Amino acid sequence: MLEKALTGSRRYWLWICVLLALSGIGFIAYLRQFTYGLGITGMSRDVTWGLYIGQFTFLVGVAASGVMLVLPYYLHNYKKFGKITILGEFMAVAAVTMCVLFIFVDMGQPMRIMNVMLHPTPNSIMFWDSVVLLGYLMLNIIIGWTVLGAERKEVPPPSWVKPLIYLSIAWAPSIHTVTAFLYAGLPGRHFWLTAIMAARFLASAFASGPALLILLCFIIRRTTRFDPGKEAIQTLGKIVTYFMITNVFFFGLEVFTAFYSQIPGHMHSFEYLYAGLEEHRVLVPLMWTSAVLAIVAVILLINPATRKNEITLGLASVAVFLSLWIDKGFGLVIGGFVPNPFETVTEYWPTLPETLITIGVWAAGFLILTVLYKVAISVKEELA
Repeated sequence: MLEKALTGSRRYWLWICVLLALSGIGFIAYLRQFTYGLGITGMSRDVTWGLYIGQFTFLVGVAASGVMLVLPYYLHNYKKFGKITILGEFMAVAAVTMCVLFIFVDMGQPMRIMNVMLHPTPNSIMFWDSVVLLGYLMLNIIIGWTVLGAERKEVPPPSWVKPLIYLSIAWAPSIHTVTAFLYAGLPGRHFWLTAIMAARFLASAFASGPALLILLCFIIRRTTRFDPGKEAIQTLGKIVTYFMITNVFFFGLEVFTAFYSQIPGHMHSFEYLYAGLEEHRVLVPLMWTSAVLAIVAVILLINPATRKNEITLGLASVAVFLSLWIDKGFGLVIGGFVPNPFETVTEYWPTLPETLITIGVWAAGFLILTVLYKVAISVKEELA
């Protein structure tokens, strides 16, 4: 079926060329980082995780959100998701691949990654994070490709794939829960030391992933002959609504706990992100942008009229995605490091090489997503 990705319109090939060019620019920037070291990034002794790990954290959630399609379709026989379940599974494949690439570029010396496999350490959360990520990647590749192949032949999927589907449903929340434990298990970082970190991660994941999928469905409908289905998109909109509200509620719990209890370590991170500490306020405009986008998104999603209107649903999905990307892919990581345990503020902002590498990884992920979607949509169009 992969040969279907080798044919397409001029617009399709132009998009492929743009993604290849961005990936190439990112790779060149990475070669400079490989030669010089992580000193070319904005990270420092005090802020050891930056844009790379922020993107990793955000994309793990996007990958886990695929279960929001798989679970209703396979467990509750929700037929409306039949057309787009494969899109969710392939989105998860691209997202996990980007997660692995962001870990790769963040390691400095990529040979160190082999230590995870050559010297497994079951007492390390990082070890289990690698296990669940690679396991989830393989599950989605096998399930997605097998089910799509069976659909192309117009035969039922083989019986052995059903247990893998059920396993993937249970596996999906684990990849983001384990990632949350990476943060919540660090006692020296008050901002992350919270029992609801995993719950916050899952709520934001199940809002941002379906929001991205809604946008992808709109793009697919506009550029191909395949229609993902209006009812399926509206159901995704409801899922985004519920989990975005839950995410905002969890954030409010964190703010209340920090300021009502007057816990200095927890308060200072919020103050730095949203008000600044003394003259240090580089992230304040970005974090308030995230907050405003979240409020706008919730207003548009709660109102049935604006949620059912596909134009405003699209705007709300963009607002959800960008808000959570800023909050989780940037603010959450940096907020845990600033101020440091000695109450010293070391600000962080990504450098140009760091940004180019990040764009390159995103481009590589969208390249994989484009190829997989081209195959899936071509099969769907054949059967229409």
